[in-house]
Amino acid sequence: MKNTLITICARGGSKGIPGKNIKPLHGKPLIAFTIDVARRFQQKVKNTEIALSTDSKEIISVAEQFGLTSEYIRPDRLSNDTAGKVDAIKDILLFYEKKNEVKYDYVLDLDVTSPLRTLNDIITAFSVIENDSMALNLFSVSEPSRNPYFNMVEQKENGYYGKVKELNGPILSRQTAPKVYDMNASFYIYRRTFFDTAYSGAITDKSLIYLMPHICFDLDHPLDFEFISFLIANNKLDFQL
Repeated sequence: MKNTLITICARGGSKGIPGKNIKPLHGKPLIAFTIDVARRFQQKVKNTEIALSTDSKEIISVAEQFGLTSEYIRPDRLSNDTAGKVDAIKDILLFYEKKNEVKYDYVLDLDVTSPLRTLNDIITAFSVIENDSMALNLFSVSEPSRNPYFNMVEQKENGYYGKVKELNGPILSRQTAPKVYDMNASFYIYRRTFFDTAYSGAITDKSLIYLMPHICFDLDHPLDFEFISFLIANNKLDFQL
């Protein structure tokens, strides 16, 4: 049986939505939704451990109320706005490997601020990466609202604006443009070997995707939080969290 470490990374500081990791959402702190799906995965899949990475005593205290204790405190060098998440995940991975005297086969990172995922999403995504022995990692994506081949522009060297990506022939409709996806930040699955490479981000030359079959987005702005609160409170989601 494979050994899996679930990482839940939640810094104390947040500029877009202050205190968003523990901000109440439909009657419970935001982080509780992620803890809940992590615990359900742990019950379903043997040899799984859940690890919290935070620099905040308040977040640790809230997590404990929902059954997740933490022996790890994220160091200051990994707690600022410029620190990369991959580095933060690797640090807690090495901590738990040393603590438990085990080498994990997979790391499942669940993002607190993108909670619209199901246990079935994660289980299905695991089957995708397990069936491709060459893949280093997998991340969740959604259908995009824009396409860089069709209706996204950037400033070119001459100062004028054109499509972000150009092809030899014209793209006259979104339907004929090459398929692209939005990374929704909900979850990432890494093979342990990923952390022995020099990659500093989640996108590699051997990455897979899992396309969410339902709405999923990251909470970056206060309006996002109001939107998801409305969806949950009014039973507008077509799936069960």
